[in-house]
Amino acid sequence: MKNVIVFTDGAARGNPGPGGWGTIVVGETKVTELGGREAHTTNNRMELTAAIEALAYVAKQHADGETVVNTDSSYVLNGSTKWLAGWKRNDWKTKAKGEVVNIDLWEQMDEVLSTVGKVSWNLIKGHSGVPANERCDVIATSYADNKKPNLYSGPVSSYSVSFSIEVSKAKSSKLKAKTSSAPAFSYVSSLNGEMATHATWKECEARVKGKSKALFKKSFSVTDEKAIIDQWKKSFRS
Repeated sequence: MKNVIVFTDGAARGNPGPGGWGTIVVGETKVTELGGREAHTTNNRMELTAAIEALAYVAKQHADGETVVNTDSSYVLNGSTKWLAGWKRNDWKTKAKGEVVNIDLWEQMDEVLSTVGKVSWNLIKGHSGVPANERCDVIATSYADNKKPNLYSGPVSSYSVSFSIEVSKAKSSKLKAKTSSAPAFSYVSSLNGEMATHATWKECEARVKGKSKALFKKSFSVTDEKAIIDQWKKSFRS
């Protein structure tokens, strides 16, 4: 596996109560759905478990590219990107000298992050119609209800769930401000519906220059690249 896209979600009935987690791991050619259940847990623990299990799976596949984790949990994202390093330096204590909540899982997250190479995170809005996030929710809630779902493991080409991400207008403006000056992951171009990705702007420009109906756009991650292509394909078919 090279570049990997991950979607995760967790649920707990009653919070605390019966819980479940679900995740989708998208490699270059294969999609794997994972999920599990705990009899008594919290939503945060299930959200965190989903991310840990997904990254542990990626680590076992020896991924050597970027792993992009899409989560609707700000707790998971902020903990993994902002709080974790400080907690570890402070012997797993908060700034107020209290014990970190869910310390057992955060220790697991710290360990798994050290094994998967480059990881970037996207915060997506839950229950907003993002297909892969909705699928993760189905997996998580099914396990929480003690109903084991059928989990897919097979070719990307045969998977029925879209990986595109719909971003609200408010989030879109924040994202644009944050990423407009960021380094490109790739450049995407389209000529008469034929998509291509390019490592440099020079390569992209050579393909689209002088073509009046050409489309081109800078992407900032594996997920962003795929979302651009999916959007253009949908527009071209309509």
